[in-house]
Amino acid sequence: MIHKPIIFSSLAAMAVVPATISSCVGADAISPEKPFNIVYIMTDDHTAQMMSCYDTRFVETPNLDRIAADGVRFTNSFVANSLSGPSRACMLTGKHSHINGFTDNEHSVFDGDQPTFPKYLQQAGYQTALIGKWHLESIPQGFDKWEILPGQGDYYNPRFINMQNDTIIERGYLTDLITDKAIHWMDQERDKSKPFCILIHHKAQHRNWLPDTAHLALYEDKTFELPDNFFDDYAGRQAASSAEMRIADHMDLIYDLKMDREDLTSALKPTYMSFVNRMDSAQRARFEEFYQPIRDDFFARNLQGRELAEWKYQRYMRDYAKVLKSLDNNVGRVLDYLDESGLLDNTLVVYTSDQGFYMGEHGWFDKRFMYQESFATPLVMRLPAGFERRGDISEMVQNIDYAPTFLELAGVDVPDDIQGVSLLPLLKDEHPADWRDQLYYHYHEYPAEHSVKRHYGVATDSFKLIHFYNDIDTWELYDLKADPHEMNNLYGKPGMEKVTAEMMERLTRARVQYADTIR
Repeated sequence: MIHKPIIFSSLAAMAVVPATISSCVGADAISPEKPFNIVYIMTDDHTAQMMSCYDTRFVETPNLDRIAADGVRFTNSFVANSLSGPSRACMLTGKHSHINGFTDNEHSVFDGDQPTFPKYLQQAGYQTALIGKWHLESIPQGFDKWEILPGQGDYYNPRFINMQNDTIIERGYLTDLITDKAIHWMDQERDKSKPFCILIHHKAQHRNWLPDTAHLALYEDKTFELPDNFFDDYAGRQAASSAEMRIADHMDLIYDLKMDREDLTSALKPTYMSFVNRMDSAQRARFEEFYQPIRDDFFARNLQGRELAEWKYQRYMRDYAKVLKSLDNNVGRVLDYLDESGLLDNTLVVYTSDQGFYMGEHGWFDKRFMYQESFATPLVMRLPAGFERRGDISEMVQNIDYAPTFLELAGVDVPDDIQGVSLLPLLKDEHPADWRDQLYYHYHEYPAEHSVKRHYGVATDSFKLIHFYNDIDTWELYDLKADPHEMNNLYGKPGMEKVTAEMMERLTRARVQYADTIR
């Protein structure tokens, strides 16, 4: 059910000019017998550790697991730039950040005139829609319907911007509302004579992990396992030691952990209050009723040092898990709708995140680094009828591959300038002999929040080489088989000369292949 909106304000009109695209869509590009629909669900900062079809230690995600159980799970899925806006731009264009122009969240504005897969799908006769988080600082193009969040969006009684450039306040919890709107478009608004592609883009699991008040009591009886490297000292890793995303030191008591007290100050307290003040009186009463006893206990205990760090970790994990519960429930709603409407067998359902996230590994939260926890991202797909592949897909894939996959599924020729490769051969249970054996990565946002240095690198299934640059010039090399948690930097160590030379050659080839000269 769609909640009745309140028109909050009207934004200045912004013209949406269709991009000029060299057509690569033939008149018979879509099979008239069976054009496949595409439902692309993406969350923010959801990591494979917190998805039970990947890792059973922390949470259960039965509806997300349904997608994998009925389809495929990618076990080597990665991003090109572990940051929200850049990752979304890579997904839309099939190109690395330095090519699509959206390199970071601080200064970039997405050039909406450039080709994207939704525009190509429109030319091929698809209905297209985008509901939820956009975060690209421009007006969406290539969509018959869009309704987006301003900036990062609000968990409670959120604002949406519609195609008339009105900002609308909706009453409810954001994850539910995005799903309401997506199902309503599929059921009531689209032209049902055409195939469709809808992007359902959630704010969850983004910081600061404000749960639906109906789920506040969940996970309170669970003690989450502390990662072995939670108290990492970052020896031999200069860039890691300077990052400001340690749970112990940088996770804010008020903003992140809800330990608000009248006499307690924080630079992030005004932002926190702007979020919680969005609640109505009933929501706020439940919220305060739940958190106040936790606050009273916390301040009475006066925790310090390691005890405080471990307490922060448990609160972080619990709130993250509660936000994830809403997400999983709503993915189930979408799957149920597709099934009950007879659409499921003719629809590719994709679930992924814009990148991975640290759940205490290296003592961190957030993302950004090329280290595995943030470089990797979950990716599961439920395949349309006719695709018999099931189970795990182990080939190395990247988020620049989504655009060509969707285009090929729709019968659209993949443009030569797209840097990703279609995953359709893998979905057909083929194993191309020339499939990539390495991945390229480039993170650009520094100086900025969390102080993660700029870096680029190349990874195989065995080794990873990273160059940190700009106001630093350091190299890191990891043996991913012997050291999967990337604790031992082997760069410059005796005996690593041959591997280093091979990885340097790979890195040079990758930078030439993807035309990346930025450093």
